Amino acid sequence: MRYHTPSSFDDAARLAAEASGVTRFLAGGTDVLVQMRAGAVLPDDLIDLKKIPGVTEIAQTGDGGWKIGVAVSGARLGAHEALVRDWPGVVEGMELVGSTQVQGRATLTGNLCNGSPAADSVPGLVAAGASVEITAPGGRRIVPVEDIPAGPGKTTLAAGEVISAILLPPRGAGGGDAYLRFIPRTEMDIAVVGCAVNLRVDGGRITEARVALGAVSPRIELVPACAEAIIGTSLDDAALDALAGAASAACNPIDDKRGTVEFRTEVAGVLAKRAARIAYARANGD
Repeated sequence: MRYHTPSSFDDAARLAAEASGVTRFLAGGTDVLVQMRAGAVLPDDLIDLKKIPGVTEIAQTGDGGWKIGVAVSGARLGAHEALVRDWPGVVEGMELVGSTQVQGRATLTGNLCNGSPAADSVPGLVAAGASVEITAPGGRRIVPVEDIPAGPGKTTLAAGEVISAILLPPRGAGGGDAYLRFIPRTEMDIAVVGCAVNLRVDGGRITEARVALGAVSPRIELVPACAEAIIGTSLDDAALDALAGAASAACNPIDDKRGTVEFRTEVAGVLAKRAARIAYARANGD
């Protein structure tokens, strides 16, 4: 195995493009190192991104948005008061990933690139309208987070492409978001259903909304029908029922030992209502 420590994302992309075998990037390592130890993945080239300047930084952009480095841990994310104030739903999704020890290493970018439909941090990013900066040998481009997952264990990233930052939009006035999941245990389990809601309120009425579901289809999904169900409402009972119906209708889950199709479909609607209530309260300053 060849171990690389590039000093820039351009170098990392070049190394990945030139590699001829199995390539993996290393940021937090909570997925790839476990996979390597189990023998599930044996990279020919392991490209460590932690030597690249800025990968552990959280910075506010000129428009009031946020740029999050690819090696920012969940622990550091949760300790950043300004980011938590702007995007609590994004942070609380990441804080559900693993144990306290894992939180010291696990990253938003790694959770996204692992390609799990049940990833806890990804629905919050999708609902927030986050995007990723992708570096490739031919340059850089910006892609919405919802365009990255392609199915279980798969992403749309091409060979030689590497995510070089996560970008969150400006929060703005009257905004609130939330993420909830259902698991069989009290902690450190994989989501049976996950739901993130992001919305904006003006005069008590919802003017914008984005809703994302996890663990109920082969990839994490943005559900426009859920947003349509609550935009223009004050989140009354009728709007919440319409939201729950849209969430359940969007489900395409599987039966497994953690939940049946019927159970997941029902719980998606329940979580959508609960997450929307929390996001709405936060948008109103509660």
